[in-house]
Amino acid sequence: MKQIYMDNGATSFPKAPGVAERVYDYLIKVGTNLNRSNYGSSYVAESVTYETRELVCSLFKYDKPENVVFTKNVTESLNVLIKGIFKSGDHVLISSMEHNAVMRPLNGMEKKGISYTKIISDREGVLDVKDIEKFIRPNTKGLIMTHASNVCGTTIDIEKVGKICKQNGLLFIVDTAQTAGLLDIDYYKMNMDALAFTGHKSLLGPQGIGGFVINDRLAEQMGTLIEGGTGSLSDIEVQPGFMPDKFESGTLNIPGIFGLNEALKYIIRETPEAIRVKEMTLTGIFIEALLNMKYVELIGRKSILNRTGIVSIDFKKDDNGIMAQRLFESFGITTRSGLHCSPSAHQTLGTFPRGTVRFGISHFMSDDDIRYAIDSVYQLQKIMG
Repeated sequence: MKQIYMDNGATSFPKAPGVAERVYDYLIKVGTNLNRSNYGSSYVAESVTYETRELVCSLFKYDKPENVVFTKNVTESLNVLIKGIFKSGDHVLISSMEHNAVMRPLNGMEKKGISYTKIISDREGVLDVKDIEKFIRPNTKGLIMTHASNVCGTTIDIEKVGKICKQNGLLFIVDTAQTAGLLDIDYYKMNMDALAFTGHKSLLGPQGIGGFVINDRLAEQMGTLIEGGTGSLSDIEVQPGFMPDKFESGTLNIPGIFGLNEALKYIIRETPEAIRVKEMTLTGIFIEALLNMKYVELIGRKSILNRTGIVSIDFKKDDNGIMAQRLFESFGITTRSGLHCSPSAHQTLGTFPRGTVRFGISHFMSDDDIRYAIDSVYQLQKIMG
């Protein structure tokens, strides 16, 4: 039976060419830590890590590699940012399409006197950015927003949101988990203060490596979530205040950094634009077919405009979890069912608590792969309907 991986919303597969080999080479040929030693292989690790910061800057059109901080994923990045920036009495604006990586930290911090307001998107996940200013309060400190929904793929016009934040003196934090490497992201043009990313989704790198990019203002003002050994200023028992050491305590995921380095080189070489064109072409074919199926409802936008290759459907007469299982067992198609760690988004889309079956389309897929997936969904919904 043919097998097609369509769970790219959870993690990309396959990874970019050369990623696995680069991780292997580090483990076999380098294997040393950062900022702790003064021998050859340690210098290699330090050089590649710095180069990876530069590659992140190149992708996001930023110019301060020292302000690129590595974490294990975008969830950790968002937690560090949220808990380091906002204090008691602060008010935060978010969209109703946010992931639990934003919702749970904010809900936990309500006990510490931090409040937030959701700006509600429509039933396709589209946010009217003109609504933002209506919710700004005197104590509103910042806005946190996902660039694209991990449930339905709908994108938010981050550039317009960034202008509103700048005009109103708000900090702007962007979650690029589903868009980094796929959409053109310009840190300065979009007026960002902080950008959180993960390496294993559309950046096509390994799991366990992510990070964030911040400006000098936040680098100075933010509090730390984790403190410890950095390999610098080891004679003092307080955390260094300079970047990136201020936010990078303990041993980093250096194999992950090596893998991310190779993935970033691939994306920069191929260009996000070319990757997106291929992905959206396949997504358009898939969406058009789904719209003609009687027992399946497409959730979110009904065209390829303002969206990614994340596609959610509802098998209207059946349990979506069972349908996802049957897609795999009968047709070899991997998807993800449920709420996708984004109950707020599902409430907005009208799919809570039922959830959806989510497909993630990759530019590595072929036309034949998409045709096979379409035929598989058609056969399944026809049988079950």
